[in-house]
Amino acid sequence: MMYWIFKNLIIGPLLLTVFRPIIVGRENIPKSGAVIFAGNHLSFIDSVFLPLVLDRHISFLAKSDYWRGKGIKGWASRTFFKGTGMIPIDRSGGKASEASLNTGLAVLAEGEQLGIYPEGTRSPDGRMYRGRTGVARMILEGGVPVVPVAMIDTDKVMPTGSKIPKVRRIGIVFGEPLDFSRFQGLESDRFVLRSITDEIMYELNRLSGQEYVDVYASSVKDKVVSNSH
Repeated sequence: MMYWIFKNLIIGPLLLTVFRPIIVGRENIPKSGAVIFAGNHLSFIDSVFLPLVLDRHISFLAKSDYWRGKGIKGWASRTFFKGTGMIPIDRSGGKASEASLNTGLAVLAEGEQLGIYPEGTRSPDGRMYRGRTGVARMILEGGVPVVPVAMIDTDKVMPTGSKIPKVRRIGIVFGEPLDFSRFQGLESDRFVLRSITDEIMYELNRLSGQEYVDVYASSVKDKVVSNSH
């Protein structure tokens, strides 16, 4: 209910009117059935605008830290994240990673749409970084197609660290669905998982036009933090 209200009655119509997103490849969006949308990740608002241009409900796996705020601000944050279809997960690794996988698979088992950012975190500088193989494992275990979706200029609307978005048009480009059923049963093969992930990132890179860097975005962020101390 909260998702429907957010999308159709409150914030959704306002955002679509103000930012007028340019949508390319809408015909590549499956009309039914479970599907994973794998996107580049430039800004916090990526997870806000993608649901607004899809007809069906989409869920995102988001770090549980977002749900831990206290007071009115914490309540407002939780309400907003729930309204945009986000599901809290523990990203600390180990058993937590397995739980995250199962959470995503449960969404797909219901025949719903799931949004994933293979880079694992927002780009620190607008470039595209190496994808993590969790998305490939979910694709194979869920037995679902994946639609690459490139967000364009969302980082210019709301850069990391900013509180108020700037008004300008953004773009959302949907690529053709990718079918990896030929690898079914090989979800434990790390070379297969890397191959699938790299194919997805190649397609995202082609759609977005971003400069590609073959390292993890989290490594770049960690380096920036360590150099600042």
